[in-house]
Amino acid sequence: MTAAKAALDVLLALGLVAAYAFQMLRWLRVLQREHYEAMSMYRFLWRWSNPPTGSARTAKRWRHRLITLIDVLAVVFVVTLALDADLWAVVVTVLFGLFTPQGLSLKGRTSTLDWTRRLKTIAVVAVTLSVLIVAAGLVSARPWILGVLVVWLVPVVVSVAALVLTPYERRLAGKYVDQAVARLERVRPLIVGITGSYGKTSTKHHLAALLGGRDGVVSSPRSFNNRAGLSRAINENLADGTKVFIAEMGTYGPGEIAELCSWCPPELAVVTAIGPVHLERMRSLDVIERAKYEITAPARVVVLNVDDARLACWVDRLEERGKRVRTAGSSTNSASVRVYDQDARWHVSVEGEDVGSLELVTGLQATNLACAVAAALEVGASVQEVVARLDFVVPVANRANVAQAPSGVMVIDDTFNANPASARAAISMLAKLRVPGRKFVVTPGLIELGATQFEENFAVATEVRSVGAGLVVVGRTNARALSRGYAGPVERFDTRDQAVAWVRSSLVRGDGVLYLNDLPDHYP
Repeated sequence: MTAAKAALDVLLALGLVAAYAFQMLRWLRVLQREHYEAMSMYRFLWRWSNPPTGSARTAKRWRHRLITLIDVLAVVFVVTLALDADLWAVVVTVLFGLFTPQGLSLKGRTSTLDWTRRLKTIAVVAVTLSVLIVAAGLVSARPWILGVLVVWLVPVVVSVAALVLTPYERRLAGKYVDQAVARLERVRPLIVGITGSYGKTSTKHHLAALLGGRDGVVSSPRSFNNRAGLSRAINENLADGTKVFIAEMGTYGPGEIAELCSWCPPELAVVTAIGPVHLERMRSLDVIERAKYEITAPARVVVLNVDDARLACWVDRLEERGKRVRTAGSSTNSASVRVYDQDARWHVSVEGEDVGSLELVTGLQATNLACAVAAALEVGASVQEVVARLDFVVPVANRANVAQAPSGVMVIDDTFNANPASARAAISMLAKLRVPGRKFVVTPGLIELGATQFEENFAVATEVRSVGAGLVVVGRTNARALSRGYAGPVERFDTRDQAVAWVRSSLVRGDGVLYLNDLPDHYP
C-alpha cells in the first residue's frame, strides 16, 4: 500500500466518522423530541425524504424544487454501489451524512439535544451496534460497504437501540412509579383525572384557579401527562396535606390511560373532547374514544363535555354502570353546567340557573371553563365559591392569547393549539378582530392527523381565505395542502423565525396576525 493510498484511506475513514456523527446527532434529537418512541424514526425518515412541494413563488429556491438533496445522493449512491465504485460511494456517503436532511439542524431552534441518562444509554447501544456492523465488513472483499451503509442507516440503528432498551427503561422507571404510589397512599388526596383530545391542559389550569382559594390543591405541571411525567409530578409536588391532586392524563394509544389509572386512580374523571389528535398513531376516532374511555373505570364521578357528540353518547353508558355523570357545555341547554357568551361576557349557568358571569376574555374556551366549573362543584366547592373565583380564570399561555405588539400590530398567539377545532376557533377570532388593516395567518399547519391531514389543512387554508386573511406557510410539512386550499398567492418560509421577521417588516399599526400552531424544528 502506497503512502498516498494510506493517506486517502485515513481521510475517507475520518469523513465517514464525521458523517456518522452528524447523522447520529440529528436523529438522536428527533428521537428525544418524540419521547423516545422507536417507531418515530421511520415516520420522520419518510417526512424528511419526501420531496418538498411549494408554490410558484418559491420554486426558485433550490430546496423547494421537486427533488431534495437526499434524493439525488441516494440515487448516486446506489449507482456507485452497482458499479463497484467504492471510493465514490464513500464520497457520496460523506456528503449525505454531513448535509442531509437539509433543514434538520444539529443544534435545533426549538430544542437542543439534552444528554440525559436515557439518551446516553441509547447512543452507546446504537454506536456499539454500528461498530459491530463495520467490523463485520472489514473482513469482506469490499471493506468499505458496511461502513457506508451504517451512515445511511443511522435512523434504523437508533430505532433498534431504543426498541431493545424499552423493557429496561420501563423497569427503571417503575421505581419512580412505586415512589409515586407510596406518596399517594400516604397523602391520600382526592384525585381528579383530566383527559381529552384537546382542552385538557386549559381545563386543568381553570380548575386549579377555581379551587385556588382552598389550601392543598396541586396540579401536575405543564404537560406531564404520561407515566414518567405523572410519577415525577407526584414525587416532586405532592406535599403532605395535599387535599386535591389534579392529574392531566394523555395517551398515544389504548391501554396507556388504563395503566396510569391503575396506580393513580381518579375519583373524579373529566373528559374534554374526542377529536383527530394523534390520529396518525391511533388510526381512527373510534380507537381514540376507546383510549379516552379508560379514565372512567376507577372514577365515581365523570364530567363530560356534551357539546362533543361522542361524549354525549357516554352519559347513558356510564349511568348504567352506576357512575354519577355531570354534563358541561356551551351550545347545549341539556348541560347541567353551561358557559355561554352574551353581551361581551361569559355567563355561567348551573342546573339551568345563571349564577355568575365574567368579562368575555379572548382565548378562553367556553367548554373548557364549563368542565372546570362542573369539576369544582363535584370536588366540593360551593356555587358561591366558584363564582367568586371566576375572575381568576385566565387563558393558558400560547392558546389564543391576544396582545398588541410594540409596532401596533394586533397579535393572536395560538402557537400551542394544534387541532382542527381550535384552528377554526382561532381563525374566527382573527375574523372578528377589530383592526382597520390587513390580516394574516402564519402557520405550519396541523400534524398527526393521519389520512385526514391533507384534507384538514386544505380546509384550514380555505377558511383563512374565506375570512379575507393572507396566508403565510412555514416549512414544507403541509405546504402543498395549505397552498392548494388557499387557492391564491401565499408567502412561504422555511422557518418560523423567517416568517416572524417578514411579519415584523411587512405589517404596520392597524394590521392583525394570527400565529396558528408552531411545529418543533425536527419537522421539515
